[in-house]
Amino acid sequence: MIACLDLEGVLVPEIWINVALRTGISELRITTRDEPDYDALMKKRIAILEHHGKGLPDLQAVIAGLAPLPGARAFLDRLREHFQVVILSDTFYEFASPLIRQLGFPALLCHRLVTDARGRVTDYRLRVPDQKRRAVEAFQSLCFRVIAAGDSYNDTSMLGAADAGILFRPPDNVIREFPQFPVTHTYDELWDAFLEGERRCA
Repeated sequence: MIACLDLEGVLVPEIWINVALRTGISELRITTRDEPDYDALMKKRIAILEHHGKGLPDLQAVIAGLAPLPGARAFLDRLREHFQVVILSDTFYEFASPLIRQLGFPALLCHRLVTDARGRVTDYRLRVPDQKRRAVEAFQSLCFRVIAAGDSYNDTSMLGAADAGILFRPPDNVIREFPQFPVTHTYDELWDAFLEGERRCA
């Protein structure tokens, strides 16, 4: 049995929202909780950064000051005692390192940013399109059962592919559009949902 978790919104704060708050660039507040088209979202983010003269070092300075969500490390440690755990995220390795360190270095599959010599973000490189769903399907092809949890539009194909999918603290729009997934709001509820998923998958 493998537990697959989204990163932002599940274990750590939304990185782009914090960048927006700390830089004063309000346009960067839009996340995958609001915009289902990830490519359109990233192209918009890159254009906004360019317009405001912000580069990767500015983003990393914000991320260095972030910490996991309260209770996230304890929940993750509890989950890892019972399941093999993989973090499937649409963040970037250039962002995630300080937060992954604070979470005890769980396995993370995510993407890469492309930058120029000045640290300006010029593009991004997906590991593969729809990598969360495809990772779940790859685990299943190796005869693993998969329980997955996430909070945003970009998690829903992963949840749908998993043997059991769980929403954690999702926005109302995601709840309305994906009523097939159980909704949890606390780590205790999420733990119970994982155990229920395990029972159903047995």
